[in-house]
Amino acid sequence: MDDELFTEIEALDNQLALDTRTFEKALVERQVGIQSAVKSGQWDKILALPVSPTARLQALADKLNQEAGTLEKLSDEKARAVLQIQYNELDARTRLAKVKTAVLVAMDRLDRQAKLVKCLSDVKTNAISFKATELTEKIVSKELEIALNQEFKVLGVGNLQVHLKSHTEKGKAYHKLALNLPQAKTPADILSEGEQRAIALASFLAEVNIGGGSGGIVFDDPVSSLDHKRRERVARRLAQEGAKRQVIIFTHDLYFLNLLIEMAQQAGVAIETQSIARQPAGFGVTDPDLPFDGMNTKARVGYLRNRCPQIKKLFDSGDEMEHRKQTAAAYQQLRIAWERAIEEVLLRSVVLRFRKGVETQRLAGVMVEDADYVTVDTWMSKCSNFAHDQALLGGVEVPEPEELLADINELEKWRAEIHERGEKLQKQRKAGK
Repeated sequence: MDDELFTEIEALDNQLALDTRTFEKALVERQVGIQSAVKSGQWDKILALPVSPTARLQALADKLNQEAGTLEKLSDEKARAVLQIQYNELDARTRLAKVKTAVLVAMDRLDRQAKLVKCLSDVKTNAISFKATELTEKIVSKELEIALNQEFKVLGVGNLQVHLKSHTEKGKAYHKLALNLPQAKTPADILSEGEQRAIALASFLAEVNIGGGSGGIVFDDPVSSLDHKRRERVARRLAQEGAKRQVIIFTHDLYFLNLLIEMAQQAGVAIETQSIARQPAGFGVTDPDLPFDGMNTKARVGYLRNRCPQIKKLFDSGDEMEHRKQTAAAYQQLRIAWERAIEEVLLRSVVLRFRKGVETQRLAGVMVEDADYVTVDTWMSKCSNFAHDQALLGGVEVPEPEELLADINELEKWRAEIHERGEKLQKQRKAGK
């Protein structure tokens, strides 16, 4: 085996090339040994041959001959065309296997469609109309009717009911939901404005919920014209809806706002509050804080502290008239903050304005001492003295900014002390001590 042949076999089967060369070398050495043995007569030193690679070489040759035959066939255009057809068939089967299920479904649908087309001539229009009406009543309108009646009950207009009216015209089904009203009157003739608004809210909520979506919804002053009882129902219903989706509500009604906060807390729904007002930056400027009347005592103290630098700036600039005006306004708000502190801190929110009901459990932390009466009376009197019109007219000398800030801080100091006292007292009473 020359080097050229060795190189060719090595490229196809490296181990076979090495084994063949080893076997060839062993043959030469054995030949030399036999020749020596003929002369010497010593045949016991003849080398044994390793395993012959003949069969492996033959297998490689057969393989090469087969490949050569295939290549020869491919050189024939007709044979090549036959092989290409076979390849295309196999490729098509492979691709079909991947989408077999979808193809079978499509075939079934096409077969069903063909049968339906054959039946079209035998189908009557009135039968289609009847079935369309029946399906719409059961699947669409009936569901809306049930949802509306449920919403009416929740929003306090349960005495009203809706019913479905259907008719078919030229193969088209028409449906509407109508209120059960006496003497065929229109809603505007016999329903109050509050009832009409409750119906509108119920209709909107029913339609939103049967749609099955969870997109956000927005209400602009939804309790206008509603009495306090129905406001409570609306607040509870919107808080419940807030558990399913984002609910954005614009309102000017602080009572309704407090109802929303209370109902959201009861329903375990997170609530975020912001205020929108006109500011130097323009109209519709949002603020993360509520208006002053909607703040708790601590927030009101913070608001008044933030006003002090502006008032001091007026004082330092010598603008006496505006300084008086702003200081009087600040003491008016400080008086209001003291009023809120009495409800919220001294009386532990047992009774709060803009909130329904009385929290009797909070009485456990309530104690009003003589010193509390003196403190409240003293500060309320001082605030009233500077908040009256005579302070604006110059009849009373208004305090300087440092005194105003000190008075604000006194409220916060008193609030913190009374709150801590109430917490301790509540723990003691509930522990039976």
